[in-house]
Amino acid sequence: MTLQDAFNAPRGPGFDGRSEDDVLGLLQTSEIGEIGLHPNGSNYVFIVRFEADLGGDVPLLGVYKPQSGERPLRDFPRGLHKRERASYLLSRTLGWPAIPPTVIRDGPHGEGSVQLFIHADSEETYFTMREGPEFSGQFEPIAGFDVVVNNADRKGGACLKDADGKIWAIDQGLTFNPYARVRTVMFEFCGEPFSPHLVESLERLRAGLASADTGPDEALIAELKAVLSQGDFDGLRERIDTILDDPVFPMLDEYYNVPWPLV
Repeated sequence: MTLQDAFNAPRGPGFDGRSEDDVLGLLQTSEIGEIGLHPNGSNYVFIVRFEADLGGDVPLLGVYKPQSGERPLRDFPRGLHKRERASYLLSRTLGWPAIPPTVIRDGPHGEGSVQLFIHADSEETYFTMREGPEFSGQFEPIAGFDVVVNNADRKGGACLKDADGKIWAIDQGLTFNPYARVRTVMFEFCGEPFSPHLVESLERLRAGLASADTGPDEALIAELKAVLSQGDFDGLRERIDTILDDPVFPMLDEYYNVPWPLV
């Protein structure tokens, strides 16, 4: 099967029967075979196929975002791929939202992030799914996570639905800015309280990040500090404190706090 055939393959569930740790290992170590430019993306984004695979009904593909393909931004330093990795690490610790396994590795165009490609319905976006009652519980964790990581790029197309109806959050490169930068299309949560289970997991995370150098989650701290600046790391802890002091979604300006394009 060619890369194009694999890209157009019928949708399958996220891991398609593979374990998350196995997927991470393959993303990190397998030789990259075919590579093709993704048709959408403001930076250079590539779909890659791996020489090794883990079986499954749908070939395992990756989304490769090399640092060399990033456009310079005024409010973010180079290295957006590291923020993709940090977002995945944090989501795995919290247990929400669903972010595809993401690693940092070398590739054909240099160092970048490689994330599991989710076979999703390209016609479905946040705007088409938000009214569905079966999805409402999956969007609050995404919106809450965006406040935690200060996501400046939550477009409607950055929510993918797999064959099991699971919603995956992608495109976390514009995150962890120490200054207020939330830009989103999810305004229905503004002024609403965080659900108790989200608050509880944030309290556990705050305890784990209690010290700048050590704590119950020393491994997480070390991994985050490997990809974030000290200012970005401190900003994360400050935002968690702010949320837990008053666990209510912030009021955002629908004209200012929006990404472009919306999808």
